[in-house]
Amino acid sequence: MALPKEPRQKMINIMYLVLTAMLALNVSAEILNAFKTVKTSLEHSSSAIEDKNSQIFRSFEQMLKDPVKELKAKEWYPYAQKARVLSDDAYKYIEALKLELMKEAGYNPPKDTAFKLDDLDAATRLFVEQKKKGPELLKKLNDFKTQLLAIHPDITTEFTSSLPIDLSMPVTQNKELKTWEAAYFHMTPAIAALTILSKFQNDIRNSEVAVVEYCHKQVGEVEVIYDQFKAIANASASYVMPNEEIVINAGVGAFSSAAKPTVTVDGSGTQMLPDGSYEYKFKAPTAAGEYTKKVKISFRKPDGTTATVDKDIKYTVGQLAGLTVSTDATRVFYSGGLSNPLSVTGAGGSEKIQLTVDGPGITLEKQAGGLYAVKCTQPGTAIVRASDGKTTQEFKIPIKRVPDPVAQVNGKQGGDMTASQFKSAGGVSAKLKDFIFEGYSFKVVSFAMYFTGSGFEEKTDIVEVNGNAFSAEARKSMSKCVSGTTVIIGSIKVADQIGNVRDLDGNISFVLE
Repeated sequence: MALPKEPRQKMINIMYLVLTAMLALNVSAEILNAFKTVKTSLEHSSSAIEDKNSQIFRSFEQMLKDPVKELKAKEWYPYAQKARVLSDDAYKYIEALKLELMKEAGYNPPKDTAFKLDDLDAATRLFVEQKKKGPELLKKLNDFKTQLLAIHPDITTEFTSSLPIDLSMPVTQNKELKTWEAAYFHMTPAIAALTILSKFQNDIRNSEVAVVEYCHKQVGEVEVIYDQFKAIANASASYVMPNEEIVINAGVGAFSSAAKPTVTVDGSGTQMLPDGSYEYKFKAPTAAGEYTKKVKISFRKPDGTTATVDKDIKYTVGQLAGLTVSTDATRVFYSGGLSNPLSVTGAGGSEKIQLTVDGPGITLEKQAGGLYAVKCTQPGTAIVRASDGKTTQEFKIPIKRVPDPVAQVNGKQGGDMTASQFKSAGGVSAKLKDFIFEGYSFKVVSFAMYFTGSGFEEKTDIVEVNGNAFSAEARKSMSKCVSGTTVIIGSIKVADQIGNVRDLDGNISFVLE
């Protein structure tokens, strides 16, 4: 049985590699992983769109209580609700098909929770030959599109030619594949067929949010209601010496239970309290010295835009009598060329302190008094030995790799972006978020771009880029981007400050407006 040689329209994957790899009966693990990556990204994108819809509906509910906007909101809210019902129904229908397809490929819980990703017959049986679910799927999608456009005459006018769901027959070079379902699913690996279904789900959610947002804009912009308040007071320091200045800041904080902010401390999550504020508990380090906790708060402002505030919370750990060793910034060392500060104090003064730090690829440099800098070239464990002539201490400090940076385009890690903003971007950057050492940087070495959706109905564009800037080939594909285009950037490689190259997990995706 030979594999087909035609391209799969609207499949987000490395299509050119697939066309050559699928000339054999087996599909390589790399290709299967590519499909898995894109499928996961599509599902995350659909989830993000659903969150956006929920925010719009919460705003609608507030407008219904506003005497000024109530009348207009009552007119358009039912249309938005109808769009949500149609979308949920179509989405759940495809979700059931995905489960059925997995069972065709060997998924049989609880006995067998895995399935054959490269099964070439499962999709054919389910959609084309035996169960013939393909025509039913096409009718379901066509009915969804038709009913969505028919919700209101203004919606029909606005979206007839721009609704982000294309159900036309894919272009194929194989003349034997004469039906829509055969062009998509005949002899398609199970994971590829699941990716196609995820893409249809993504199209459904994109279509829903376009209509719901349109309905909402007939009434007004999205509103964030601050419904919780709390008195806030904090001091500039929690431990001071005599005659040192202390500053107290106080006021009333307003919180929204609907538009939940994102609050992290040193990159870790926090616990939300009933009043809408957040709490983070931790134990103070055992070593004496000054410490800083970096707090990042991202929240939606009343005008609908997102703001981010960074705050440094400083505190001091008191020093016990005798020999004390402190890593100053953290309780770990970081590799990658960083100068990790280390402080040692003792009863006899810094000149009597003897310090050694042992481990693979470790160098120790004395800077001033009891201050040292430790550099590590690789992860592992450092053995620190310190003596002031009276007391000797030995302990282990883990050496960790600098955390992965976050890939960004125009400062965004994915989500919605206008097509014009995306086209004006210079390339992909990699930024460390909430890292204790400021100024440490990564450089993007290479990445791959996948273009699908509006503007790419004939085939998905795949571009591999060396360096961090968008290449001429990438910009050629970017020039075709319009509202409804989905762009996924993956296979991202970055280099740290001493040249070590690493792969970033996952990818970033943008749904262009």
